[in-house]
Amino acid sequence: MSEAKTAAQPPSLEAVRQRIDALDTELLRLVDERASLARVVADAKRAAGDGDKFGLRPAREAAILRRLIRSDRQAASPSLIVRIWRELIGDSLAGQGPFHISVWGGKDPGRTVELARSRFGAAPPLAQVARPEDAVAAARTLGGVAVCALANDSAWWGRLLAEPKLKVFATLPCLAAWGPVSALAVAAVDVEPTGDDITLWVTDAAGPAAAVEEALSKDGVAAELLVEAGGLKLFGLAGFYQADDARLARAPGRLSGVIGAAPGLLDV
Repeated sequence: MSEAKTAAQPPSLEAVRQRIDALDTELLRLVDERASLARVVADAKRAAGDGDKFGLRPAREAAILRRLIRSDRQAASPSLIVRIWRELIGDSLAGQGPFHISVWGGKDPGRTVELARSRFGAAPPLAQVARPEDAVAAARTLGGVAVCALANDSAWWGRLLAEPKLKVFATLPCLAAWGPVSALAVAAVDVEPTGDDITLWVTDAAGPAAAVEEALSKDGVAAELLVEAGGLKLFGLAGFYQADDARLARAPGRLSGVIGAAPGLLDV
């Protein structure tokens, strides 16, 4: 018997479609079960007296996504994994209590809204605002998240130095495949190290950004300029730095400080 005749025949198109239909049914069952657990979590929080606290946990979300991306798989891309689980996590948060997003998009509002939805899913209500200050004000309320663009005509992020309760907790997008960092997410949440982080640091140091980066590098700090506006510079520092880190205290600038930290890119 020839090799061609003994080789396994590929499944028919109809058989593949039937398998997809079966998987869709099973996926729906699992998604529904996962969504129902948000109610269980909400009840448990109320019972523990934490029903009035925002459930956003950036570090835990990063751990979940990194574990999934590093898991063995055949075809699912990091982009597909992140989009699916961001929707699941966002829906779960919206089911646990107040959760709303305010977006200031700068010169490209459509792109910033897209980034916000990619990060937080379709479940939380989203409002576009005319000024970054309006978005930051909404972030002060329970369940509020501000998503603001990085633009060279607004140093809105510098004002966070005077708002210690608000923290940058995410850079958007979270995948290198989706483009460079072009927006930040801010909320009244705790930021915790995840093992691969970017610290957001502001300084009013004069002169070129390269000089600041060089000064930091001599102290063992790797920095990259994200945006410059209004006499201020915003850098991303490789790693998780506390606000009172002595290396940052020695860095150039009279007015400077940490305004938050975000998990590093998930696909690098």
